[in-house]
Amino acid sequence: MVTASLVKELREKTGAGMMDCKKVLTETDGDIEKAIELLRERGIAKAAKKSDRIAAEGVVAAYVSEDRKLGSVVEVNSETDFVGKNEEFRNFVADVAEQIAKENPSNVEELLKQKSIKDSTKTVQEVLTGKIATIGENLTIRRFARFESNGLVEKYIHGDGKIGVLVELENGNEELAKDICMQIAAAKPEYLDRESVPQERVEKEMEILKAQAMNEGKPAEIAEKMVQGRIGKFYAEICLVEQPFVKDPDIKVGKLLESKGAKIIRFARFEKGEGIEKKEENFAEEVMNQLK
Repeated sequence: MVTASLVKELREKTGAGMMDCKKVLTETDGDIEKAIELLRERGIAKAAKKSDRIAAEGVVAAYVSEDRKLGSVVEVNSETDFVGKNEEFRNFVADVAEQIAKENPSNVEELLKQKSIKDSTKTVQEVLTGKIATIGENLTIRRFARFESNGLVEKYIHGDGKIGVLVELENGNEELAKDICMQIAAAKPEYLDRESVPQERVEKEMEILKAQAMNEGKPAEIAEKMVQGRIGKFYAEICLVEQPFVKDPDIKVGKLLESKGAKIIRFARFEKGEGIEKKEENFAEEVMNQLK
């Protein structure tokens, strides 16, 4: 008899999906070693061996519904840029983006447990494990954002999947939303407006600006005034509505929105591999390690 604990044990040893584990255990009458061998023969257990490899390449993809009321952006990583260009991989990422928008998972863990909208006999985790086995690299769904709106949701993908942007706009049109997406991709804002910036971040920046002024030989009271003048530049760099509009630097994004009677509710910007520490390998050492 195939028990849940037996399936769990096989999953932990191989990294294969629950249904695959249950299937081979049934075929081998609950023999774990034979089941592992069967999974390896079918290429499914290979995924487990790749799970500790650093995946910092890949692609960012986005999905927006036809009525522009629902959208998502997701980053899925691979080990090499070559796989990031693989059609099978890119189709999988596009499917994941659509899954997120339509099924509304609260996090990656919940997403992986959901039944795939493209194959209801498998979970997203099982589909992912299958892709790892067939493509031959560690693949990870790293992060996603999902917007549902009464206004307008727009997406933009830059550099063939290097950067993905999702924007929710109120009282705007598709052209304006697309311009705002491109602004975010190019200017890399961290926050929507001044009110969104954490106070600790502002205080730290003011400390730095004051130290810079003091190092220039300015008296404390003059340094304080200089800080107030320079903090505006800080906001203009990190706050979307404070940034000069890329298509017309003479106007700020906030003023552009005001002139159109529109408002940005929220945005997400994902850059492929951002913040992932890539493992630097010495080629000679790598060869020697393999020889050992």
